[in-house]
Amino acid sequence: MSRQSSGWSRAGAAVIVVAVIGVGAYLAHRARVANTPPPAPAATSASAASAAPSIRYPIAQAASGPAAATTAPLPTLGQSDTSVADALAALAGGADLRALLVPRQIIARIVATIDALPRHAIGSRILPLRTPQGAFVTDQAGGATVIGDRNAERYAPYMRVVDSVDPKMLVAWYVRYYPLFQQAYRQLGYPKGYFNDRLIEVIDNLLAAPDLAQPPAVELQQGHYVYVDPALESLSVGQKLLIRIGPADAARIKAKLRAIRADLTGAALPAAPVAH
Repeated sequence: MSRQSSGWSRAGAAVIVVAVIGVGAYLAHRARVANTPPPAPAATSASAASAAPSIRYPIAQAASGPAAATTAPLPTLGQSDTSVADALAALAGGADLRALLVPRQIIARIVATIDALPRHAIGSRILPLRTPQGAFVTDQAGGATVIGDRNAERYAPYMRVVDSVDPKMLVAWYVRYYPLFQQAYRQLGYPKGYFNDRLIEVIDNLLAAPDLAQPPAVELQQGHYVYVDPALESLSVGQKLLIRIGPADAARIKAKLRAIRADLTGAALPAAPVAH
């Protein structure tokens, strides 16, 4: 077995933040070999800014659990980091989310990361969680280099957070803080956009990630691992990260995402097919 560092290894958590924070995603990084920086959100949202789209999933329809018994007003977006960090740590139960969380501009980072997950690149500067420890792990199988089984060990702290979060409590917190998410989304470059619609779009993109029976083949290109299969390499950065963390963890994340999506929209998706 070989252990190689790669551009991928600096980002494996992007998908998990989506499940943990209920707004779409985790630590992600660029997934392509090219060092071209991702497009600025404002540049990619020019068409979105030109017209006000109809709202598909109004936050008022979210079927969340009981909200916290408080009449305290929300903090401003710029002063929200302490209360957001405290709330997320409480939602994560015994999981040590604080050790993973980047404690600055938390909501803005979550929003920017979620918005980037369906794309093909993402900048490390926007990530809301710290990146996994250790190097990307590969194995040799049938003469090919594949993602190693032990690679999933790097994501164990993040998966403990995912497993600890109750979707209804998470959605209840998200609904309460939604005005700040909406403000951050508009500041990102979508002055007429609606963040909850984008979140559902991102969740659907992640749920559409293929479920692979065998670890996919990868190869080094200019110091970074890429998928050998062009169809896999052409997937969104969020979908590729779900494949990379392994089928068992990906299935747990997808199950959590389905529950979150159902609470946000008031409609459950059909059950996922059982893999044979």
